[in-house]
Amino acid sequence: MSEATVSRVLNGVGPVKEETRRRVMEAAKQLNYVPNALAQRFARQKSGNLGVILPLLPKVNVFSTYYFSEILSGIGHTAKHSGYDLLMLFREPGEPREYANLFRTQKVDACIILGAQNIPTDYDALEELQLEGHPFCLINQRFDGKPYNTVDADHRMGSFDAVTHLMQQGCQRIWFLNGPPVFSNSLDRLEGYRQALEAAGMTFDPDRVLAGNYSRKSGYAHAEAFAELIRTGQADAIIAANDRMAIGLLQGLKEKGVRAGADYALVGCDDSDGARLTDPPLTSIAVPFYEVGSEAASRLLGTLAETEPPVPFTVKLPVRLVARASSEV
Repeated sequence: MSEATVSRVLNGVGPVKEETRRRVMEAAKQLNYVPNALAQRFARQKSGNLGVILPLLPKVNVFSTYYFSEILSGIGHTAKHSGYDLLMLFREPGEPREYANLFRTQKVDACIILGAQNIPTDYDALEELQLEGHPFCLINQRFDGKPYNTVDADHRMGSFDAVTHLMQQGCQRIWFLNGPPVFSNSLDRLEGYRQALEAAGMTFDPDRVLAGNYSRKSGYAHAEAFAELIRTGQADAIIAANDRMAIGLLQGLKEKGVRAGADYALVGCDDSDGARLTDPPLTSIAVPFYEVGSEAASRLLGTLAETEPPVPFTVKLPVRLVARASSEV
């Protein structure tokens, strides 16, 4: 029996007769042969790695943030149970997006991309992946009209529910602190805010929409403007597009003598651990980030086992409002 035949059996590649396969496996058992996983992957032209592309954010430890830690936990748990290792790759803001090279050099078998933006560099890199047929999935970002695999949460419904909740508390002058428009989830949250106002017979006023960058610092920076709006009766409620901005705003307003749950109502988004620890506790939209990560890994790795060209998938998971004292006015 040739070395090539033995290699094909042990690596599970190529056609081999069943009797030949049985004889090779029996011999391997008698010799206590343990296959080299790296060599097997090389023979199959597979890395055994699921790539996760993350943004490298200045002065931010992504592993300590609720958003990234929950998503990565979901991805990692599912990948492990599917027999894959995680290969995490960080990209700086101005760095070239050479995602396709990860596949050309056989570093990954599939990749999940977090923090993609609707900007030319990201768009071109994703188009290259799509044209070359590489399996990838976007989390918390979509490009309308493009058949990219995406897993997201229903951010539009989250904002809609937040506005409805605030109106039920008697609020009428509801402002919105949003994230950058390069992220589709920012646009979805804004759309939910607009739809809820119009469904209640109120007029959407774009001047009541301010922009942050999803950081606690950007929420804190808006405290002076909102303090004036609240004191003059122009605002009685604020929705922040994530908890980090909401917590920064809450702290900044408290320093100026304006308290959530008494002088105004405040709603965040994420329902992070910090939302339960603020004073007062923060009302927030619970987003299932762990499940988003798990679903993305499960769906994407599932496509690798398909013999037919995979059908693009789009998944949107539900959110729910968790009411706490910050919105009780």
